[in-house]
Amino acid sequence: MEQITEGVNNINIADSSYKKNRIQVSNTKKPLFFYVNLAKKYMQQHDEVELSALGMAIATVVTIAEILKNNGLAVEKRIMTSTVDINESGGRPVQKAKIEIVLSKSENFDELMAAASAEVEDGEEQG
Repeated sequence: MEQITEGVNNINIADSSYKKNRIQVSNTKKPLFFYVNLAKKYMQQHDEVELSALGMAIATVVTIAEILKNNGLAVEKRIMTSTVDINESGGRPVQKAKIEIVLSKSENFDELMAAASAEVEDGEEQG
């Protein structure tokens, strides 16, 4: 019995560390650039970020990924699609589309981030 508990605890620890760089995107809760900036921060800390979304928020995740790629900050590592059963209030499970996009830092990520923060500092000094 003790081994099972220990195993379950280890799974939880491994699982929580795995999700430290995951952003679950909602298309109603936060503005687009909140997620873009959060993804940049996660890539600085973990070298990659996993963006995930359900249903209507999928378009938002794709847009975030494209902004990061088009700005030269990220490289697409993996895209996974699936369907999941969601229990909506009082009803039977409904199938929703799910997407997970894993992005890793581009080769110039650190240079581009440094240049962007230098621009911000220059702008503050002039203002």
